[in-house]
Amino acid sequence: MNSELFRRNQSNPTLQTQNSVIGPPRTPAGCSSKFRSPIRYMLREQRLLFVFIGIAIATLLFNVVRLTFPLELRDDQRYRAELNPFVRLDSSIPMRRVLYETRREGSLGRVNMAGKVPPGLKKRNLRIVVTGGAGFVGSHLVDRLMERGDNVIVVDNFFTGRKDNLVHHFGNPRFELIRHDVVEPILLEVDQIFHLACPASPVHYKFNPTNVVGTLNMLGLAKRVGARFLLTSTSEVYGDPLQHPQAETYWGNVNPIGVRSCYDEGKRTAETLTMDYHRGLGIEVRIARIFNTYGPRMCIDDGRVVSNFVAQALRKEPLTVYGDGKQTRSFQYVSDLVEGLMKLMEGEHVGPFNLGNPGEFTMLELAQVVQETIDPNARIEFRPNTEDDPHKRKPDISKAKELLGWEPSVSLRKGLPLMVSDFRQRIFGDLKDDASSSSSSSSAAAAATLSTLSTTSSV
Repeated sequence: MNSELFRRNQSNPTLQTQNSVIGPPRTPAGCSSKFRSPIRYMLREQRLLFVFIGIAIATLLFNVVRLTFPLELRDDQRYRAELNPFVRLDSSIPMRRVLYETRREGSLGRVNMAGKVPPGLKKRNLRIVVTGGAGFVGSHLVDRLMERGDNVIVVDNFFTGRKDNLVHHFGNPRFELIRHDVVEPILLEVDQIFHLACPASPVHYKFNPTNVVGTLNMLGLAKRVGARFLLTSTSEVYGDPLQHPQAETYWGNVNPIGVRSCYDEGKRTAETLTMDYHRGLGIEVRIARIFNTYGPRMCIDDGRVVSNFVAQALRKEPLTVYGDGKQTRSFQYVSDLVEGLMKLMEGEHVGPFNLGNPGEFTMLELAQVVQETIDPNARIEFRPNTEDDPHKRKPDISKAKELLGWEPSVSLRKGLPLMVSDFRQRIFGDLKDDASSSSSSSSAAAAATLSTLSTTSSV
């Protein structure tokens, strides 16, 4: 069969011509197989190599362009450390502080690197929330912040606070008042948080202890918005101290199951939570341990010794001294405390800091000062001492003096008359109001009786 096909092909010239035309494929003009095979190999078989080369070129171009950015616009930790020397290079936890103005020493002196205010524009005021701002200390703090020009938000449930303490700020566009209990979360956009919301007298904190939950919620707010947080703790964290005077390094002597433990241990736990948020999450915090404070706007019948003595002397009642009267306390005027809180918030030290007046008085000496100020004939009456009452209390404020530049300036004999004047106006003003309301009620009742009688007679 094959030989026959061969013979046919040889005898047919047309088939010979077709076979010669089909032949092997011809190479296009201007291109040889010598160069075609390597190019096809690189484009098809080495595509991954070209991808890596492209990534390397893009990375090189990105780094070259980034070096032309200002330092404050770079996200590298090394460059952020040049702006802020307090940033730890080995830390994986981002610092949440909101910097309005970061300055760096340069050849031209102090240079404003961030938060730059254009010429002709006023510097942005701080937005500050004060929990418990309608209370005794909180309202005085609000006064100072408003005087400074800040925008202030007061959060208070009015358990011990009073709207009368803040009524003079109503209508000011920089002031807001929110009725809210801090045991429930709240979301606000603020720069600083002064956390004062907690009943501070035995009469109140035994009824409504709110230290731990309220502090936890406010720390959560500070974490979410990057605000600086100040906790107002208390000298009660020292309990019935075995060290005198009490320094911040003293760990205290507290009865964890006593009648005062809800306040003492609550504040100790609040300090623990505050430091945990600081160390674990990088939140900026400040801790103040407040010693006995007095002044205008104190609750008249809150059970604290100064307000008790003043109210009793004004009402011509005996001054009640518990125990033998030899237990000691230190008393600071409210304006001194507010100054210390503001310096602590604006400073660069976490604390804790003792804020109190190192002047030490026994309860009998305090009663005598109240007698001299109000009524020399006021009688002193002794009663059994209360449970877990500390025997001595005096702050060591050397740390506050050194690091904050703060110390109290108002003595007890100078500040007490200011408090007495406020109490006298409130006590006797209330009595006058009660008398006028009762007289108006009796007049209305008499008028109604006369009207009834006249109607009856006419019938």
